[in-house]
Amino acid sequence: MRGKRRAAAERSDTANAGSGTGAGGSGPEKPRSRFRLWLKRLFVWGGALAVLGLVFLGFAVAFAASSLPDYQTLQATQPGQTIVVRARDGRELVEIGPSFGDWLEYSEIPENMTNAMIAVEDKRFRSHIGVDPVRLTGALIEGITGSRARLGGTSTITQQLARNLFLNNNRSLDRKAREAVLALALEWKFSKEEILELYLNKVYFGGGAYGIDSASRKFFSHPATELNVGEAAIIAGLVKAPSQYSPTADVQAAVDRARVVLGLMREQGYINADQANVDVSAVQLKEQAGQNSVRYFTDWVLPQLDIILPETYEPIEVWTTLDVGMQRAATAAIESNTPKGAQGALVSLDRDGAILAMVGGTDYVASNYNRATASLRQPGSAWKLFVYLSALEAGYKPEDKVVDTPVTIDGWTPRNSNGRNVGETDLRTAFAYSINTVAAQLGNEVGFGTVASMARRFGVNSKIDTNPSMVLGASEMRVIEMTQAFAGISAKGTPVEPYGITKVTGASGEVLFRREGQRQSPAVPDYVVAGITDLLQAAVQTGTGRAADIGRPVAGKTGTTSSNKDGWFIGFSSGITTGVWMGRDDAKAVPGLQGGRAPAQAFASYMRYAVKSRPVEEFDVTLELPEWQLEPDQEALFGEPDDYYYIDEQGNMVEPGRRDPDGEPFDIEGERGPNAPPAASQDFLEEATGGTLPQNQRPQREPRRPPPQPGLKPSDQ
Repeated sequence: MRGKRRAAAERSDTANAGSGTGAGGSGPEKPRSRFRLWLKRLFVWGGALAVLGLVFLGFAVAFAASSLPDYQTLQATQPGQTIVVRARDGRELVEIGPSFGDWLEYSEIPENMTNAMIAVEDKRFRSHIGVDPVRLTGALIEGITGSRARLGGTSTITQQLARNLFLNNNRSLDRKAREAVLALALEWKFSKEEILELYLNKVYFGGGAYGIDSASRKFFSHPATELNVGEAAIIAGLVKAPSQYSPTADVQAAVDRARVVLGLMREQGYINADQANVDVSAVQLKEQAGQNSVRYFTDWVLPQLDIILPETYEPIEVWTTLDVGMQRAATAAIESNTPKGAQGALVSLDRDGAILAMVGGTDYVASNYNRATASLRQPGSAWKLFVYLSALEAGYKPEDKVVDTPVTIDGWTPRNSNGRNVGETDLRTAFAYSINTVAAQLGNEVGFGTVASMARRFGVNSKIDTNPSMVLGASEMRVIEMTQAFAGISAKGTPVEPYGITKVTGASGEVLFRREGQRQSPAVPDYVVAGITDLLQAAVQTGTGRAADIGRPVAGKTGTTSSNKDGWFIGFSSGITTGVWMGRDDAKAVPGLQGGRAPAQAFASYMRYAVKSRPVEEFDVTLELPEWQLEPDQEALFGEPDDYYYIDEQGNMVEPGRRDPDGEPFDIEGERGPNAPPAASQDFLEEATGGTLPQNQRPQREPRRPPPQPGLKPSDQ
């Protein structure tokens, strides 16, 4: 037995020595073998999973291909949705929907068009099987990181066609996977020529144009069969961003994009250097007609359908708040009053926030950028609305004395526009003449954060800086939100929410959406509303807004920024609130631009029409102040004679109700007479009446003194 154990030990030592684990062997040999084992297993299992995945993908593609409609069905399918937009009186404002030209077979499509599209959208189109490995990697990176910076676009032409025909534009890995499967199925079932024919006849080019023939007719006034290389480059460049590169919206952007397309075509050998140097800017564009400022409103309101409606592709009618007559008047007011080289914008709200008119620029065809809802500009002194609201809420009254004097706050020294200071004045005058130093002192006193909070109460959502210069409108705002804030004052201090859609109906007339009234609580007390309305009315009657007078009560405020870069007037009358802005898109100075001139004149021009059928409404500027703000009533310290003790001319105090009808006192026994005993001592009477009592004289009360007036400095009181 012992010999067997010894023999086993010797065999074990021999084995260990051979494996290198003994003293004389190599130590890392065993870990290396394990690594190779795991690597082999990973390769085997990974290969098996890959094969399984390919089999699954093959089944998925085969199933998708068998489920695809035939070519004729796909050819007949028309994407898009018809939307009729109606005014508040039911009149049709605009019909928006797809526009299709003639269907062009592959042989009819100019070669320059197919080459331009392949060059810019999918240079490996003719060689891949529906998905491009490089673009597929980009899609994975995009899904993981959420960024498109590394590889740019990730979808092939076939994938884009699959998305346009069968999917939506949600940017998710799930949608990308389905898109890839459908692209492979399309490549399986149809030829490259058929795919390209479908794509070029169905892709969206902006402005409602689907397909190259519709786009060619829209932009160049001729069918797509006549496209030259420059025109083909412009159309091919639109696919990436139809609204951004549309030649009707921004000619220079379209030209620059077309030059990129021509460069890619040359790199890929489709054209030579001479063809690549074609003057794209010389391409003759079709003159656009039939578009007007109504499109500013429809462009703003229609995207809201994605929020208020479930997903639907049926034709719909959108009933809006826009007044056709007011819109025309607003357009004319902006076009005729805006200084040359500048732009103008206008928003008009009814008392509940309904948008009656909206103008986003002087010419929609030249520029469809909506300056009424998208542009951020400094409001200047129009911002003082919130400064004075805060001051009134803190206890100031329109007639309170303030001092226009040079002031420095945290190193900032504001100056008045005329460079002078008038000294002592009142709050009403300081607001009417837009005195900057007074606004700065008020803002500093109530707190810049308080002013910002006041703006938030009335619907201002843009970023507000709380440095001292904010009181003069240094923070950038949108025209619609400033108008919204003034509309809240017109609505007795109740914030309003601008809206443009009242209801949406479907093809059979069923109501898909109906707006319900919004209930809001007042943002400030009534006496604050009365006070600010008093100030706003004074600004039009005697101050900087006199050009906004329309022959009936108007309350409003001007705004002018430094170097005349922006001019504002915002005001209200008879329940309609209108805001007007003017300035240059590049924020350069506009000579002579002031809020009290062109903007106020445009306001008056529009409002004369807007309120002509409405009754004249006088403003309620009566201040019914709360008890804490009232002047102390000295009489209350003594009470009424019937409620307390009565002191006769001799200094005798009589109990409540102890007087005859003629006002003569009764004595304690109920008998009238001069010998009635005194009801109080001489010391008490002197203390109660505030001084030494002369003999045979009725005590006289010290005259009432007015309370100290709130001011900006102790010396003002």
